[in-house]
Amino acid sequence: MKRALDLTVVLIAGFFLLVPLILTALAVRLTSRGPVLYWSDRVGKHNRIFRMPKFRSMRIDTPAVATHLLTDPEQYLTPVGSFLRKSSLDELPQLWSILCGDMSLVGPRPALFNQYDLIQMRTDCGVHTLVPGLTGWAQINGRDEVPNEQKVALDRYYLENVSIWLDLRILVLTFIKVVRRDGITH
Repeated sequence: MKRALDLTVVLIAGFFLLVPLILTALAVRLTSRGPVLYWSDRVGKHNRIFRMPKFRSMRIDTPAVATHLLTDPEQYLTPVGSFLRKSSLDELPQLWSILCGDMSLVGPRPALFNQYDLIQMRTDCGVHTLVPGLTGWAQINGRDEVPNEQKVALDRYYLENVSIWLDLRILVLTFIKVVRRDGITH
């Protein structure tokens, strides 16, 4: 049922988001050199690596590490990068990953391939058995501001309480957080 919900929502959302997707792609293309999409190696279900697309918000010479590990992340942002991140428009290409089955609408956010501590903590408590999500319980409870230990505890709560109703609640709360721009640091 979760997969059917994912596909239904993504297909409907894709139709309504077609114009914002095109405009965002044009904005990225016209304001910085390099590809429109950034394909990031991420950790999926059972720690399998998959390629996740995002609209590129950082310059092409940015190190491949989590943003919070950069000394001065703002120096790497493209002219539209800050807006893309604060509006979460950079995340829209992940609808493709949901269509492909690498991601779900709701689940723990996929870790970068080199976030070894986060990957290990998730594996130790069984969170690695979940399909990663576009949004999740940790995202609506702090987003970028949550340290890894708390993020994993929130992901574990989701694992232990997963249901369609919890997913719908997370989707609604995510929409509210995005509109308010809550919990976004970069």
